[in-house]
Amino acid sequence: MLSTSPAVVAIAVALVLWGAAASVYHPAGLALISKGVSEQGRGFALHGMAGNIGIAAGPLATTVMLAFMGWETVAAVLAVPAFVVAAAVLFVDVDESSHTESETDEDDTPDTIGEFLDVSAMVVKSAFAFVFVVVMMNGLYYRGVLTFLPELLAGLETFQPIDIAGEPQEPANYVYSGLLAVGIAGQYVGGRLTDYLTPGKGIAYAFGSLAVLAVVFLPLASMGAAPLLAVSAVLGFAMFVVQPIYQAAVAEYTPEEARGLSYGYTYLGNFGVGALGAGLAGAILTYSNQTVLFLAFALIAAIASVIGVLLIRRE
Repeated sequence: MLSTSPAVVAIAVALVLWGAAASVYHPAGLALISKGVSEQGRGFALHGMAGNIGIAAGPLATTVMLAFMGWETVAAVLAVPAFVVAAAVLFVDVDESSHTESETDEDDTPDTIGEFLDVSAMVVKSAFAFVFVVVMMNGLYYRGVLTFLPELLAGLETFQPIDIAGEPQEPANYVYSGLLAVGIAGQYVGGRLTDYLTPGKGIAYAFGSLAVLAVVFLPLASMGAAPLLAVSAVLGFAMFVVQPIYQAAVAEYTPEEARGLSYGYTYLGNFGVGALGAGLAGAILTYSNQTVLFLAFALIAAIASVIGVLLIRRE
């Protein structure tokens, strides 16, 4: 639909529908892992690695294709993997409760508004309320950094445009894709850490590290190409370490019958509230400077780290 949209209004509608369709995945996929995989830490780790391969390869492939094709054609090409997955899933049979012994085979999905509200109340009254704040902070940090990092990198003298096959290319876009690729290792490490650390400790340590990185990023980035690449790699690693940790925290602090709904709220906070991170970052850059922006990121991560400390006390 996006590739054939003739006007701005149609493009906007296509993007809204695209986002709505994409948002279905995380609550369903993570609920499946939390209920159907016995080694949850390893499951979240491998799941995150696969996701990062996609989000690293996607921007890289798109950047390369846009050098040779129009954006409409590129959008159509990006639809192909989705069609392949949709077809494949029709032939996959999955046991959704392979590691749990349920007393009933009935579906726990809320069927009425009343049941939905009852399950939601159950979720809110649990420690998930703390995790939800962490998820919102992660979304603000993640979206704010990833939205403006390519622009910030492109503004540095180290990354000036170069010609490839007669077309100007931004090296910053390739560094950005590399940063996302480093996140593959971060996802794996974060998932494995959930087997050894309680969710509270994992959240406190991981977000504390993100706060420190936000403070030191610009000073190190201004020292030259090597320090910039090093601190960018560490930032990419750390940003994705936290994802399996808070995913495991949701599984830890919510009852199984509310697991799918809990992950739905999780990604409402992560992608819904988190989307405000781009606007927040844009406003700060408009009225202030990059230093204030990264200090704001440090504060956001610090709030999540403090919530982790509170969870440690609760544990």
